[in-house]
Amino acid sequence: MFTLRLNMVTVRLNMFTFRFNIVTVRFNMFNMFTDENLGVSKEQSLEDRFMKMNEIIQENKYTAFIRFMEELERELECTTFPGGKYSITKEALLAHLYRAPGNFQGLTISANHANRSVHVYLPEKILQPKEDRTIVFCMITASEMFERQNLTVLYGNVVGVSISGKKLKGLMDRIKITFSLQGTSPLQGKLPRCHYLNFSTNSFHSDGCITHWSPGEEQVVCSCDHLTYFAVLLVTPEISERDQNILTYITLIGCSISLIFLVITLLMYLCHRKMLADTTLKIHLNLVVALVLLNVHFLPSQLVASLSVYNLCVYLAVMIHYSLLATFTWTALEGFHLYLLLIRVFNIYVRRYLLKLALVGWGLPAVAVIIILIINKDIYQRVTLHSSDNNTTSSQICYLQDSTVQVFNIAFCGLVWAFTMIMLALTCKLMLRRDRMPGGNSRRWKDVCTVLGISSLLGVTWGLVFCSFGGLPTPGLYLFCILNSLQGFFVSLWMLISKQRAGAATSKDSQATRSTDMQTDRYPKLAAAARPGKLEADESAL
Repeated sequence: MFTLRLNMVTVRLNMFTFRFNIVTVRFNMFNMFTDENLGVSKEQSLEDRFMKMNEIIQENKYTAFIRFMEELERELECTTFPGGKYSITKEALLAHLYRAPGNFQGLTISANHANRSVHVYLPEKILQPKEDRTIVFCMITASEMFERQNLTVLYGNVVGVSISGKKLKGLMDRIKITFSLQGTSPLQGKLPRCHYLNFSTNSFHSDGCITHWSPGEEQVVCSCDHLTYFAVLLVTPEISERDQNILTYITLIGCSISLIFLVITLLMYLCHRKMLADTTLKIHLNLVVALVLLNVHFLPSQLVASLSVYNLCVYLAVMIHYSLLATFTWTALEGFHLYLLLIRVFNIYVRRYLLKLALVGWGLPAVAVIIILIINKDIYQRVTLHSSDNNTTSSQICYLQDSTVQVFNIAFCGLVWAFTMIMLALTCKLMLRRDRMPGGNSRRWKDVCTVLGISSLLGVTWGLVFCSFGGLPTPGLYLFCILNSLQGFFVSLWMLISKQRAGAATSKDSQATRSTDMQTDRYPKLAAAARPGKLEADESAL
């Protein structure tokens, strides 16, 4: 019995082993079948996606085009393919996929689609050693769709470069995309400028890209510090490279002069603390400090941006934004204080008035900047400035590049300027009313100087931007740069003149006091008549 049972167990074990082998064979056959079908399905899926993209381009659906492009980029990054390269072309689309080896030494991609050639150079530093990634190159042609969006894109070509599982920006060793100029007058009398497609705003931006092109050259080279979809937009000339260089020098010289005079003014008042008793003067000094911060951080901004020192550039961008907001906030507080002095002459006592102004003047800008840093600190970085005739000398500064925040800045500064203009108009109205009184003509020139001084405190010259419809013409740009770069100088000059006037008035009052004292000694009864309170006291004593 024991032997029989042992044989039965052995048979069952063999049957189990046989069934296990059958399952294993079926599983292997399933894997083989699935792998073969997976390759076919992936290729078929990509072709279907390309056909779908072509349909969207033909239907000129711009928003759907951008959304589908973003999805297609992710799908291409996840595509597996045999060998080191895979290509697919469907009508308006062309894609090249490359598998980067562990010892990546850089890559040059050349593509010729619809008789338009593009070359892309990727430096070796975009990948770390032993990093296995898929590099995706995509070229899309959609001329008619861009024209319907009032966008003049060179040949209607958009070129995308991405790396699977990796987002690159702020590259010191930039990528280069070369667009060949072919045919008769491809620029249509306009100027080429490199842009990238921002998927969050559905629009093209030029931040982080420098355009290299000169008249007569047969190619446009885009040097960019990040990976995404790029295009060359044709723009209308605005100012020449020569004018931009002159405006840059005017701005640097004007800001340097303003900084010197602001520091001198600040030190002069700090060394004479007795002069700081006046609340109005303390408000002026807070504005001076804000202007000092703005000029100190703005002047080296272009130099630091050219050195590609990322952390220092972010610091300068944050401080420039903060000091600019603080300057406009203190400008608004100057207008508010002027309102209390001139309009509400009586009952203007406010407990801890200066402390409350300081919390608003320095606190509100700090809150705004901190919120931006919490939401997205990458907003603060290098910003590219272009000249408009050939863009070969594109310069960079450290500032913010988010269009939403820039709209907020313009709206805030516009409201401040409108408020200060109302205060200036009320001041002029009061002065005109006083000039109509007897003896008013003698004060007319003094009032003119007062209005000019108050205008510098209230930042009136910034209105050149808000009052211009569209872009400023070249003469307006020169006027704007001269007046606003010298705002600190004008503020310092006004404070020095005010100090001299106050000193002259004090000297005059002291002379009048000494004269009164002499008359008191000589004519005691006349002196008593000039002091009613004292006279009443004397009479009550009698």
